[in-house]
Amino acid sequence: MRGVWAGLRGHAIVICALMGCVAWSEATSAQPFPSRPITLVVPFAAGGPTDTLARILSERIAAELHATIIVENVAGASGSIAGARVARATPDGTTITIGHWGTHVLNGGIFKLPYDVVEDFEPVALVAMGTQLIVGRKSLEANNLKELIAWLKANPGKASAGTAGAGTGAHVAGVFFKEKTGTDFQFVPYRGAGPAMIDLVAGQIDIMFDQATNSLPHIKSGAIKAFAVTSPTRLASAPDVPTVDEAGLPGLYISYWHGIWAPKNTSKDIVGKLNAAIVSALANPSVKQRFADLGQEIPPVDRQTPAALGAFQKAETEKWWPIVKAADIKPE
Repeated sequence: MRGVWAGLRGHAIVICALMGCVAWSEATSAQPFPSRPITLVVPFAAGGPTDTLARILSERIAAELHATIIVENVAGASGSIAGARVARATPDGTTITIGHWGTHVLNGGIFKLPYDVVEDFEPVALVAMGTQLIVGRKSLEANNLKELIAWLKANPGKASAGTAGAGTGAHVAGVFFKEKTGTDFQFVPYRGAGPAMIDLVAGQIDIMFDQATNSLPHIKSGAIKAFAVTSPTRLASAPDVPTVDEAGLPGLYISYWHGIWAPKNTSKDIVGKLNAAIVSALANPSVKQRFADLGQEIPPVDRQTPAALGAFQKAETEKWWPIVKAADIKPE
């Protein structure tokens, strides 16, 4: 009997241990979100346009969620290194990413990726609608877009255009600009638009097709020249910069929107909590003003939902993938 009792005690201990594990698991899963810091992955170098938006937003999102948000810059391969990391992350809401037209649309049509830009992420919120500016170094002899095009034609293959890497929005815009104008120049890839802008201000490169977020402060300070905005309407934050239509290159429209995604299979409850915090952050007067100063338009609330971002991303993919493939844009 003593042996039987010892055996039963052993089983009881195992059962209790199992019950304890179950109880611990249930307690863990029942913890309110977020129960630990959230990492917001930025796919480019610090100081660039996407990084700037991420840091503005993270302050308010952290306040809304009563959480710590760590902004981490994971640069390289046009944002695809960061994309792969977040796609593989545990889908518990503690690793999310901010991305844009380049990282979550163009990359899928240009690179052979270890993840799917649409299927391997859960859309959380569309956060900003921006545009690009065609800008140049301060010492460039051209003073308007027509003069820039004439200068490029007079110096084929000699001018340099900074990009955040092969296949990024700046690169794709530059390729379309070449085709539309019959010009030729060299692309110089950087780890982000921030480092590229440093060299443009220093006069080390000639031009950029850059996000307004990155360029506007330098335009306003007179450190670089602005030739046109790639939009049918002028920017309220830069009313003196003509549109491409006005400047003599009609139809060269580039919309540089930003969104936030979580890994695939992140629960709807967590996505909902993240979305609510982002929507509240975007309604904050300080965030609105800072975005406006950077040439960013906050989308209407009905376009800030996860479903709206998902539908918009798919529509952009269907629009741009055939274009980049027809242009034979390849990684350098």
